[in-house]
Amino acid sequence: MSSSTPERPDVFLVSAEGPLLATAEDAVSLIGEALSAGASRVAIPAGRLEPAFLDLSSRLAGEFLQKFTNYRLRVAIVGDISVALAASKPLQAFVAESNRGESVWFLPSHEAMQARLSKAEP
Repeated sequence: MSSSTPERPDVFLVSAEGPLLATAEDAVSLIGEALSAGASRVAIPAGRLEPAFLDLSSRLAGEFLQKFTNYRLRVAIVGDISVALAASKPLQAFVAESNRGESVWFLPSHEAMQARLSKAEP
């Protein structure tokens, strides 16, 4: 189950429990749920992602995240991905570049997400 929070109704929180998110169709399903909830942002626990997501050669991350961009939804991958980052310079560059923008963020915790959202608000 996924939901928005009373303090941040614009953020759709994807449940940490459930099947791995492994396809672009999974992204479309989340987008539908988020839009139905009136959210403009989606927070996905890193643990829900298919391990291949963090292997950029699989192209899963690009296909998955592009769906959110197409629907103008911002997305945050929330959780520890340090092992994958340590193993991949391309992933390090992708995460750093993503975090410079406003569409896709990779953040270590929900607290870091709340802090980033607070800075982004007028």
